[in-house]
Amino acid sequence: MKIRVIAPIISDEFNSEILEEASQFKAPDMEIDVVNLSRGPASIESHYDEILAAYHVVELVRQAEKDGIEGVFVDCFGDPGVDAARELVGIPVVGGFQPAVLTASLVAGKWSVVTVLQSVVPMINDLARKLGVEKNMVSVRDIDTPVLELTDKGLMERRLLESIQKAVHDDGAEAIVLGCTGMLGLADRLEKDLAKKGVPVPVIDPTASAIGFLEMLIRCNVTQSSLTYPRPTEKERKL
Repeated sequence: MKIRVIAPIISDEFNSEILEEASQFKAPDMEIDVVNLSRGPASIESHYDEILAAYHVVELVRQAEKDGIEGVFVDCFGDPGVDAARELVGIPVVGGFQPAVLTASLVAGKWSVVTVLQSVVPMINDLARKLGVEKNMVSVRDIDTPVLELTDKGLMERRLLESIQKAVHDDGAEAIVLGCTGMLGLADRLEKDLAKKGVPVPVIDPTASAIGFLEMLIRCNVTQSSLTYPRPTEKERKL
């Protein structure tokens, strides 16, 4: 089983960490590789960043199918280019948002997303409305930390713990979704720290959910519906 992770940014600085994180959740018969954009943004924190990344994501998904890849994870919570890519390929394609929040909906009636910046909150609200889970999502909180500053794991963990506790106590969240795939390697530790503080909530890692969903779809021989994602009509397009 071959899965490709597309990091929709122009830097390969995080590739080894992404591969290490994704490999924790892969099946023994699964191979994973990671690729980046040749053009696009350094991080995705706005609709503008998303648009810059999306076209190049789609081209990489098409290439993945040609390379014999069986499923693609677009490694961003904003799902950039996922819908467009699904129209063009026959292999399953997932982003970070849908698998994570569907996982949260399986284990809790109400949940919150904790993300990076306030600028990302409207994007997450849009994704929730589109998927039809907005009633289950009781809040979206941010830790006021840009994606490119998530390398300070200690600071990120402290800010996440603070925001998660507010989401549980103030908003009524019964589970937490980490709202950025750059929040690597923290879900398990956060869950244990929260339990010690008397806050026994599941913490959903979007990377773990994405890899799990892809494996399920591939093993079940299921991919996106061509009625939901019809192939674009042939016509002239200038790129």
